[in-house]
Amino acid sequence: MNNLIELTDVKKTYGTKDSAINALQGVSVSIKEGEMVAIMGKSGCGKSTLLNILGGLITMDSGEYYYKGEKVITSKQKNLTMLRRKEIGFIVQYFALVDDMNIYKNVELPLKYLGYSSKERKSRVLKALAELELSAKQKAYPTELSGGQQQRVAIARAIVKNPDLILADEPTGALDEMTGEIVMDIFRKLNKNGKTIIIVTHDPNIAAKCDRTIRLRDGMIINDVSEGGDLK
Repeated sequence: MNNLIELTDVKKTYGTKDSAINALQGVSVSIKEGEMVAIMGKSGCGKSTLLNILGGLITMDSGEYYYKGEKVITSKQKNLTMLRRKEIGFIVQYFALVDDMNIYKNVELPLKYLGYSSKERKSRVLKALAELELSAKQKAYPTELSGGQQQRVAIARAIVKNPDLILADEPTGALDEMTGEIVMDIFRKLNKNGKTIIIVTHDPNIAAKCDRTIRLRDGMIINDVSEGGDLK
């Protein structure tokens, strides 16, 4: 498999010179197409910062980022915006749904930003809802759904534009154990269908369901192990 992502010596610091926080201290990592990877570590270790750089939500201070073999110019906001909109699906812990939009419109939203026609939007939304077993809920509103159902809506919204990369920040953190298992089963199915998935998690049981686990400490990778126990 080819590398989907290559990061080299990525650094990110927050704050001023006198009170600087080194969120990432020279992170280098490659992730292959079709991998399902967990990123673990204690709070403040740099997990979310790494995920946000991968997703083009924040810029790095230095280093190189290649996506599909092409260098991502992180200093140009237009480049990051197009990367986010076209290539990446995001899923977060607390769903980030729009409460005054029904489920259909929530899932449709990314397609509007990308300029799809009404006909194409309808086709894609109905397909995503069916895949997540939400067809009967399309007219419901987020507040009428359980946490597990809301997270499935968030996943449908993430996959509706058919991204190659899915980034999930603590996607089971607000769910009970059984519902979390259901969400992870969905991720495994998406992964088997060719999606590259990167999950930030505190839960070792979630990480165990991934092909590979990357552990961070103080902004540095301290361990990178595949499912079979092989060090990367």
